[in-house]
Amino acid sequence: MMNNTERETHSPDWKALMPLGVFFLLYILTFIFTGDLRKMPISVAFLAASAAAILFSKKGKVSEHIEIFCRGCANDTILLMIVIFILAGAFAGTAKAMGAVDATVNMTLHLLPETVIMASIFIAACFISMAMGTSCGTIAALAPIAAGISSQTGIAIPAMLGVVVGGAMFGDNLSFISDTTIAATRTQGCRMKDKFRANFRLVLPVALIVLGIYIFQGLNTAGEAGTRSYDVEWIKVIPYAVVLLTALAGVNVITVLSVGIILSGIIGIFSGGFDVWGWANALSSGIVNDMGELIIVSLMAGGMFEMIRYNGGIDWLINKLTNNIRSKRKAEAAIAGLVSFTNLCTANNTIAIIITGPIARQIGNRTELNKPRAASILDTFSCFVQALLPYGAQLLIASGLAGVNPMEIVPYLYYPFGMGVIAILSIVCSDNIDNHFNTKK
Repeated sequence: MMNNTERETHSPDWKALMPLGVFFLLYILTFIFTGDLRKMPISVAFLAASAAAILFSKKGKVSEHIEIFCRGCANDTILLMIVIFILAGAFAGTAKAMGAVDATVNMTLHLLPETVIMASIFIAACFISMAMGTSCGTIAALAPIAAGISSQTGIAIPAMLGVVVGGAMFGDNLSFISDTTIAATRTQGCRMKDKFRANFRLVLPVALIVLGIYIFQGLNTAGEAGTRSYDVEWIKVIPYAVVLLTALAGVNVITVLSVGIILSGIIGIFSGGFDVWGWANALSSGIVNDMGELIIVSLMAGGMFEMIRYNGGIDWLINKLTNNIRSKRKAEAAIAGLVSFTNLCTANNTIAIIITGPIARQIGNRTELNKPRAASILDTFSCFVQALLPYGAQLLIASGLAGVNPMEIVPYLYYPFGMGVIAILSIVCSDNIDNHFNTKK
């Protein structure tokens, strides 16, 4: 065991941030030599950065450094976040295998008026991504439908894809089971429903304005799409509806996801979606395939940041960032800038939040920033940047399924652009905004 002296943090030192430098340098070199950031797996980048953190730590033996690293991996926040990731993956895998995704897509398109087709697709994307907790899954489900509607109505394919991506990012930003929401709330130490309220007040006006634009643009473009009919298996929508309603009611997220897993499994078995062993395979697939790398990365990120903290890097960075910060406005701007820059480098908004979350919490503590507000800034700016990245998963999935260039979609991303504008304005007016948040810090 380590004694108390070994547990103390060293004095502030910028050199302790070297592991982060290794992490970003790997992506910079990857882009220079290949032009494709996806060539560098995020888990490999974190492995190299973690190794650097252990090997080049101050004083002590490597075995002691490894113990410190493991202590960071076992951080309560990291472990609870991983438990939630596991349950979220299990629920997503089960719901997908029993047909809940297709049922939810068909339900939203069945209920919404197709005479305003762009608005209908936007609302569908918003609802589905909130229920599923994933923008990528929503885009994968709706992009082919959007492309088909485009061919029938004459609406440009990039424009329809922009509608889908915008709606997907709206729901992903707000969903209680989204990995970005989980990461933002856990790193800031606030309740999900408090962060939801902060986010919802911020982005709802943007969503309504964008919806109005789509209604105006789509009034006369229904064409043959208006004659389509969708077969809805209503029973398969129940798991998503229950998860959404119980989460909004403030039920603990672990309970919410557990209920969702059991409910979707029972419905899947009785509806013939799978048998007991098929359910088991769906659970495993959702955990391993959808969340496996994210779990590994979260563990390494926790260990790496503990090493950086131990060597004085966090204190040095916080001192520099807060040296001239005399208001919550500047603290919010610093958090927004950090997560945005990290997202540009990693092309993964969840990883960007995991990396910058501990730093954001320290900044928030020093400036007494409202915790749900800090979580909202992290999530909103990461989603804003992520949606606009031509090399991000969202645009790559949408463009790949529809056979267009990702850059063609960017001009039609009305909602992400609006979300970014309102988020920036909220920081400019943060002294007034903060007065509306009455939640506990």
